[in-house]
Amino acid sequence: MVERRIKFGTDGWRGIIADDFTFGNVRLCTQALADYLKQHGARHESVVVGYDTRFASEDFASAAAEVLAGNGIRVHLCSKAAPTPVVSFAVPTTGSAGGIVITASHNPAAWSGLKYKTGDGASAPGEITSEIEANVTRLIASPTKGRTHEAECVNTMALERALKKGLVGYLDPSPPYFDRLGDFVDLDGLRREKLKVLVDPMYGAGSGYFTALLDSGGIQVTEINSERNPSFPGINPEPIARHLTELSRMVVAEKADVGLATDGDADRIGIVDENGRFLTQHQVFALLCLYLLEVRGQRGAIVKALTATTMTDRLGELFGVPVLETPVGFKYVASLMLRENALIGGEESGGYGFRGHIPERDAFLAGLYFLDFMVKSGKTPSQLLEYLYGKVGPHHYDRSDFHIAPSRRQALLSRLESGAPETIAGARVTGSDTVDGFRYLLGSDSWLLIRFSGTEPLVRVYSEAESLDRARQLLQAGRELLGL
Repeated sequence: MVERRIKFGTDGWRGIIADDFTFGNVRLCTQALADYLKQHGARHESVVVGYDTRFASEDFASAAAEVLAGNGIRVHLCSKAAPTPVVSFAVPTTGSAGGIVITASHNPAAWSGLKYKTGDGASAPGEITSEIEANVTRLIASPTKGRTHEAECVNTMALERALKKGLVGYLDPSPPYFDRLGDFVDLDGLRREKLKVLVDPMYGAGSGYFTALLDSGGIQVTEINSERNPSFPGINPEPIARHLTELSRMVVAEKADVGLATDGDADRIGIVDENGRFLTQHQVFALLCLYLLEVRGQRGAIVKALTATTMTDRLGELFGVPVLETPVGFKYVASLMLRENALIGGEESGGYGFRGHIPERDAFLAGLYFLDFMVKSGKTPSQLLEYLYGKVGPHHYDRSDFHIAPSRRQALLSRLESGAPETIAGARVTGSDTVDGFRYLLGSDSWLLIRFSGTEPLVRVYSEAESLDRARQLLQAGRELLGL
């Protein structure tokens, strides 16, 4: 029986494999997406379908391709696992109406998901995913004569037949993507540098990409955790400090200049400095802004999700550029970037997008920019951070995630909706808002945010302050506000 739990969060629909993320639901969601395309005049256009390295991702991708073909929509089906930014870039490159990526990004191994990309390669905004969800509801409820199974509302064509008819063709999306990155960074120049780079693709779709881009000439690129292992042993494929202990250890042991890590679908990046210390996503975002503004001499708005660092605000003041804020979700960041022709957009999860490229997070371009910053400045990553702090002052960030039973969600929301406290951890609350969660401003660039995940049974608590100890005090205060 087809399950009915298909809900798009901040970036796609995700679920537990074999629970709600089933072949039946993937087909149903793809039929709803095909109906959306036909409703908007894209009946005879094509769609790119890609997938990551998770369990059965290629099979879920094939199921999606069969549904699209069954609806007469041509499919460019990736011939192997590919990072989300690479699949996203393939959408406008092939002139397709949209793209599907089978991925659960940074989620644990039990999860999979489906991301939908629009014709420009961006994550589909809420108004589009709402239409797709409405189509799912309509398909389930539609009174098809003689229908005994909900799967009968889905049109399919066997993959072998679709290949023979030319409705599905295999695609390697990486060559044009590699060419495009060369428009942003002097790859030949980087390859000549005497740098030692360790890369951790975290068993994900980013495996081999930094090596293919850079490993020749003077630069030396070594990858760890580069084989496919859908269980992601010992980690979640999220490039944050607690999942990068092996990379940190090896950077020190191998005397590497820097460590780069990509998440499960390689749209997010994590960076480890030459001392094995993890640079937070906020530090990396601010450093990328500084690189573009100072080294490249570029100007334009900085767009940040509201959970991102206030260091960008200080850089905006120093370089005379506006800093604009959005709710959490790169689809909001990308939309505003396009509207404002912004220089850079970023969020606290380690996803960064750049002007002139696809309106999508891209770990590889972010990593190349960071390496170029090191080369152009002659500084190590730790020296770059000190240089940044010399301009904007020290800022430290932390985050805690708490699993909650779905039945508790409303009670916790009601507790927060009762009103903002006058003080938090001894600091006066100077302002608050509920743009996306419950944010409390505490002066001197310190803040606390509590928000509920749109894709997982989690409540997240975020903080930024002048020291790490203070940031952690704020996190504890946030936990107490929740009564956890």
